[in-house]
Amino acid sequence: MSRIEESELIINSDGSVFHLHIKPGDLAPNIILVGDPGRVETVAGFFDEIDHRSANREFVSRTGTYKETPVTVLSTGIGTDNIDIVLNELDALVNIDFESRTIKKEKTSLNIVRIGTSGSLQKDLPVDSWLLSQKAIGFDGLLNFYDGCEGICNLDFEQKLIDATGWSNRLTRPYVVDASDELFNLLYDKNVHKGVTISAPGFYGPQGRVLRLSLRDPEINDKLSGFSYGDERITNYEMECSAIYGLSKLMGHKAATVCAIIANRQAGAYSKDYKPVIKSLIQFVLDRIC
Repeated sequence: MSRIEESELIINSDGSVFHLHIKPGDLAPNIILVGDPGRVETVAGFFDEIDHRSANREFVSRTGTYKETPVTVLSTGIGTDNIDIVLNELDALVNIDFESRTIKKEKTSLNIVRIGTSGSLQKDLPVDSWLLSQKAIGFDGLLNFYDGCEGICNLDFEQKLIDATGWSNRLTRPYVVDASDELFNLLYDKNVHKGVTISAPGFYGPQGRVLRLSLRDPEINDKLSGFSYGDERITNYEMECSAIYGLSKLMGHKAATVCAIIANRQAGAYSKDYKPVIKSLIQFVLDRIC
């Protein structure tokens, strides 16, 4: 089995992985990802006890227990580029032997749930509701750098979306990946909406917002909200889900994303105070996965 060189997997002098500053023994098999580093303490506030703390740049983590179940909460910052770091390093922590720098024969599968905020693309998906992403559409292009992505993507969905929107060849090809069936079924509830989530590579132009710069396609949000694939419709924008789903499937982990809808782009509405909504969502997720 080939050795992974120091330049490819960087391990800090204390034995922690390069960006996350987490050691292999300090990671729980159940992981909650949040974008905002400040939200880590909110999640950890539900824990019965905390065993490990780390912080480096936007990557802040706490590992502890909730109802006697080990859980790690980790902030990712914004964007799928950060998710590329987070997912690869989480996988390395459980599936690479740091001493020999070789891939372990027996693989560990992690349960990864992102709790985030999102903007609705459908008028009937109200502000302050919860949305569980059954599928993710990546406008970021990240997964296309990895071999085998075609085998986990819905290529027919991708092509129909490209055709329906008149997708520019100047843009990266969208990719479509499903959530883990197991985690989706665990988190789906009568109080939870389900839908198809777009992960955009930016907050303004890539999500159809106009400030001073005009858009390549001014009608993109109307095209997306009007698109359907069978009985599935595009429900919301955020910025991380597609990479989490894609990399998790390639690596053999389970992943799901559930977001609080804090804005309705079609109705022009914004939540007056979404923090209590997020806090209730955190407890809901913890109760379901633990």
